[in-house]
Amino acid sequence: MRRSRIAAYVSSLLLAVGAVLTGAGSAQAATGPYVALGDSYASGVGAGSYISSSGDCKRSTKAHPYLWAAANSPSSFAFTACSGARTGDVLANQMGPLNSSTALVSISVGGNDAGFADVMTTCVLQSDSSCISRINTAKAYVDSTLPGQLNNVYSTIRSKAPNAHVVVLGYPRFYKLGQSCLGLSETKRKAINDASDYLNAAVAARAAAHSFTFGDVRTTFTGHEICSGSSWLNSVNWLNIGESYHPTAAGQSGGYLPVLNSAA
Repeated sequence: MRRSRIAAYVSSLLLAVGAVLTGAGSAQAATGPYVALGDSYASGVGAGSYISSSGDCKRSTKAHPYLWAAANSPSSFAFTACSGARTGDVLANQMGPLNSSTALVSISVGGNDAGFADVMTTCVLQSDSSCISRINTAKAYVDSTLPGQLNNVYSTIRSKAPNAHVVVLGYPRFYKLGQSCLGLSETKRKAINDASDYLNAAVAARAAAHSFTFGDVRTTFTGHEICSGSSWLNSVNWLNIGESYHPTAAGQSGGYLPVLNSAA
């Protein structure tokens, strides 16, 4: 009897080791339907390898939703995130694939509503004081208007996909401070980082209010900001201005994907 118990134990141990070595039961197993919503940080602008059929939405095969789907084999994958999307665009154009069978939804949105592009244009081309003034205007918008817009998006997601796990992904800080670095002044860099923190706090608060999971990418991007010497973010690209201040392919795979993996 004792010998048979030992044999059974050894057999189960070998099966467990085999499962680890072969990846059985790992995250590679198929999951339910996955829908990826959001703005350019979700679509993969700045990462290259754009899907031709996505047109101006610039959905990339190197974007974190696409990478997650490739690794996890969901039963279906709808990638509707689009460059330049605001909350109203998500509501109007991206919600179609959501339904009661949707298992996972990921979204990043809010930066364009808060005037991300105009903030960065002002800070690149104008003075420190003009940069800070424009950031303060954006912060006021984040306080007064953005929460209601996010509530509308999040409530609609929940109503259309009542059984889904929803992951709301934030935004990285752009700059590593205290470095000798060409471009913007330290004053501007710090103000931009503070603005990112401000936006993330607002998005995280609304996500929590809807019982969604907030995925904070600031930790994974630490040490890979602009001026770090190993940046996962595009700086100003005068030849393709739309890719400026967006994650590179390394930023999508190394900065965003691990956070989605942990939160999904």
